Amino acid sequence: MNRYPRDFRGYGPNPPDARWPGGAKVAISLVLNYEEGGENNLLHGDAQSEAFLSDIAGAQPWPGMRHWNMESLYDYGARAGFWRLYRLFTDRKLPITIYGVSTALARNPEQVEAMKAAGWEIASHGLKWVDHRDMAPEEEARQIAESFRLHEEVTGAPPLGWYTGRSSMNTVGLTAETGRLAWISDTYDDDLPYWLEVGNRDQLVIPYTLEANDMRFATAPGYVDGEQFYTYLRDTFDVLYAEGQAGRAKMFSVGLHCRLIGRPGKIAGLMRFLDHAAQHEGVWFARRIDIARHWAATHPHKRFERPSQMDRARFVERFGPIYEHSPWVAERAWDLELGPAHDSAAGLANALARAFRSASYDERLAVLKAHPDLAGKLAAARRLTADSTAEQASAALDALTDTERATFERLNAAYTARHGFPFIIAVRDNTKASILAAFEQRLSQDSAAEFATACAQVERIAALRLKDQLP
Repeated sequence: MNRYPRDFRGYGPNPPDARWPGGAKVAISLVLNYEEGGENNLLHGDAQSEAFLSDIAGAQPWPGMRHWNMESLYDYGARAGFWRLYRLFTDRKLPITIYGVSTALARNPEQVEAMKAAGWEIASHGLKWVDHRDMAPEEEARQIAESFRLHEEVTGAPPLGWYTGRSSMNTVGLTAETGRLAWISDTYDDDLPYWLEVGNRDQLVIPYTLEANDMRFATAPGYVDGEQFYTYLRDTFDVLYAEGQAGRAKMFSVGLHCRLIGRPGKIAGLMRFLDHAAQHEGVWFARRIDIARHWAATHPHKRFERPSQMDRARFVERFGPIYEHSPWVAERAWDLELGPAHDSAAGLANALARAFRSASYDERLAVLKAHPDLAGKLAAARRLTADSTAEQASAALDALTDTERATFERLNAAYTARHGFPFIIAVRDNTKASILAAFEQRLSQDSAAEFATACAQVERIAALRLKDQLP
């Protein structure tokens, strides 16, 4: 099977109505990453110092050495930044989700107690704040399991959510396969939660952000001062709020780090944003677990048989009839590079059309000839396929007067004599009157042009048939 795993479709052109509590126009998830004490450090058994997300421009790992300046910047996050943020959020009574590195939480008991006392959600940010890119799946799975154990030991409860951040290609699958998480967030691919099927597990994904994120104070290009951060958050909020007012409510994640946004000059931008959001009605500040519970209750997952996951026999059995009496179209479509994008009516229609369009002239002509005459002898004898029967009935072609039937028979005969194949039109797009008008107009058309028109109509009929079967 030639299959492409990435999902470019998502919810497509018609995302679900989020139906946030209270009719909120936007759901805001404030996330505070707690990594201080879990980063790369010789004290933690690592081979080098940390070099990621600090105010040291262009930092590089120091193999075999501790980095005093880097450690000191991380320490600021725990000693000062966290408490400044704690006071800000508790004074405003804002619910927060913590992405807590398990080993960092274990080294910061006072901060953990403050998180718990505030009622914040403490999700897992992995065992250590290190890069998983080159980890063997077995080692990553071991670290995930150990993170669960240590997290529960330190906080008193297992995590219900997960975000690794510096993830591998295996991270999402491995965390979903634990079957223990209400949500995971190692994706950045949507403005709404969605369900991911991992084996028998239906895993809720709540996408995260790397742009509405204070990490850009430590990356280039990035934010230089708090005002730039405020401007970006404000503009994001205003667009999402307007979409919510138009009935397309979304979610807005804001990513924060104690050692970054916890600095006075940076937190000022966050404070301005919170003031701006507070001036609007219909804003739901929520922990990620609250969003997960709402989504699971409001939009529970429903599995369906996905074309891209079918074997050849099942695919042809299911979709062979889409092109009238021409299962070879489905057989060739199955050989294409199918993926999640083809699990919708529009996506699979495109795959089948590609197989049809790339066929020889004689093969496509045979498909045209396989179609029945409109209101012809096969219809009268009730020998049409189920799809054709329903389609002709949709335009009342199964209830013609004697005069109308005679007209159709005359036009069918003339059209076939001129062009060499039956008149084909997507009946469900038309009425009896518009069909007759098209008959008269296309009867006189050049046969080469009419062949192209008829083929396009065959593709349209296939697309309409697929809409009856797929999302």
